[in-house]
Amino acid sequence: MTGRPASGPEWADPEQSDRPAGRRGRGPRDRAGRSRRRAGPSPDPDGPPAADPVAGPGGPRDGAADDQGDPESVARAICLRALTGSAKTRSQLADLLERRGVPEDAASAVLDRFGEVGLIDDAAFARAWVTSRQAGRGLARRALRAELRAKGVDGEDAEQALAQVDDEDERASARHLVERRLPALRRVDRVTATRRLVGMLARKGYNGGLAGAVVREVLEETGFGDDDSDLTAWGGEED
Repeated sequence: MTGRPASGPEWADPEQSDRPAGRRGRGPRDRAGRSRRRAGPSPDPDGPPAADPVAGPGGPRDGAADDQGDPESVARAICLRALTGSAKTRSQLADLLERRGVPEDAASAVLDRFGEVGLIDDAAFARAWVTSRQAGRGLARRALRAELRAKGVDGEDAEQALAQVDDEDERASARHLVERRLPALRRVDRVTATRRLVGMLARKGYNGGLAGAVVREVLEETGFGDDDSDLTAWGGEED
């Protein structure tokens, strides 16, 4: 069958059919006549999707993809992301999966598997935590035990890690804390300094007996409160 071809494709946008021929198919223009690009996703249905303005070009934000896939796949993805920044205990990851709505059976299966391959190791976590916090913050075993418990590490794993710190380590750490703090107290009397130093050690987990003994020992050795000329003995400066 022959005849004159249609004036335009049948799928032409009806909203554009009444536009002048020279302008058809062209986007809106600004006052200077320049084309303005419309914000939003790519108009090409077969082209790549536009970047998510929240998540960026890398894809959806953490958790946005967790609505897709079977529960174990979702749990694995969540755990791997959580472990990227730092080590986590099994309890921490279990709490995270529960908050994300992962079924308990799927969460347990994934956590068991991560434990088998060494991605979760509560004993190693506890050892590293105790070493870091005792050396860096001077925490006593009581404070360290409380921190481990808060992260879900208790029992044998916690006690083995805490065994790295003995009585002499605690006393040395307490003394170091007092000596480091003392210069800031040079303008107060001995009673006030004693109270503040013992309180500091108590907040770091030291028992009252050890804290009091260490504070008295350091104050007596430095002559704190007896003579201002002795301030240089522990790092202070004379006025």
